[in-house]
Amino acid sequence: MWLKRGAKGGPYGDVSVCRRIGDFGVSMFQRSGRFYRPEASSLNRVRDDGISSGEQVTEQSVFDRVGFVVLKEIQHSEKRKMIQKSAVPVALEVVLCASGTMALEGRWQEISVQGTGFFTKDSSGDGINQRATDTGGFLLSYRYHFNRWLAADGSYGHARNTQQNITSSGLLSVQANVHQATGALVVTAPRRIFRLSPYVLAGAGILVFDPTGNAGGFVSGSQSQAKAAFVYGGGADYELTKHFTIRAEYRGFVYERPDFDLATLNSHTAQPSAGIVFRF
Repeated sequence: MWLKRGAKGGPYGDVSVCRRIGDFGVSMFQRSGRFYRPEASSLNRVRDDGISSGEQVTEQSVFDRVGFVVLKEIQHSEKRKMIQKSAVPVALEVVLCASGTMALEGRWQEISVQGTGFFTKDSSGDGINQRATDTGGFLLSYRYHFNRWLAADGSYGHARNTQQNITSSGLLSVQANVHQATGALVVTAPRRIFRLSPYVLAGAGILVFDPTGNAGGFVSGSQSQAKAAFVYGGGADYELTKHFTIRAEYRGFVYERPDFDLATLNSHTAQPSAGIVFRF
């Protein structure tokens, strides 16, 4: 936009205000009752000298209005482009803010896969000495963190061992698949110590002893048995990345040992484990 004084073209037009669109000067302002006709240009020059001044002014006024409409369209187009360009960053910012809020609340989920040991303490009673072979297995766990220190854990584990029963009549051995399903509450230290997050857990579950029927490890008449169990333990997670940690854990099971209709004995099984955790 520029201001021009003493412009030629009219007896009253000593001052005019013009706006530049591209390379063309277009008059955008006229005083009430007066007019200013700019000097002829390549676009608005009237080539026919026979046209009256009034007609020339009318033609110029129409051109002014066309230029104003074009200018408004350009401005609207630029605004639309700016809005479109800013839409994606705004959406990303909303997602990041939501993720940040969840992180501040301390809510997240974990899935872990662990290899385990399965070591059962010997027991005796009613003239029967019972022991179980040491073995290994696996443990799958899902853990939901309500906040930085409290979580709920659901786990399934599997192992296979042989229950050896020494009686006055001889050795009776039953090989069985041991299935475990447990639920526990987990209390985690709210702050990491050298990238370690220690925790303790306690809960309850069930152990199912299912005889395999394999030769040399089966007693006629032995049936599958399910035993309620109290589970307790603790462990620590070592953070590798934002989404992966290494877990070392110990779980203890207190339950009534399966007797396969031979005797009622109480037992305790220790289950150390280690594995990897995926956090999301």
